[in-house]
Amino acid sequence: MGAQGNEVIYDVVWPRGEKSLTVTQLAKRLDSLEGKTVAELWDYLFRGDEIFPILEEELTKRYPGIKFVRYDTFGSTHGDEEHAVLAALPAQLKELGVDAVISGMAC
Repeated sequence: MGAQGNEVIYDVVWPRGEKSLTVTQLAKRLDSLEGKTVAELWDYLFRGDEIFPILEEELTKRYPGIKFVRYDTFGSTHGDEEHAVLAALPAQLKELGVDAVISGMAC
């Protein structure tokens, strides 16, 4: 803020920050989960051990042939090993033939 004579001048700050991301195209969506392999990711914080079995049961009813790769295959997506788990994730998903991911964060 500055003053020139009796006039007060204010600096104006835009409440939104500058965009720091480049928007990329999203991956093609699956037509169905039937016969697909779905990975489960979890941060080990809240009830994922209860929620994922329910999701598996209900999705299996709706989508014949669906397979799941359980969250314990990957490790926690939060905490001490978070960076290593996330860095290894793309290669693991490819190796396991994963078509889709359910990522549970404090679910």
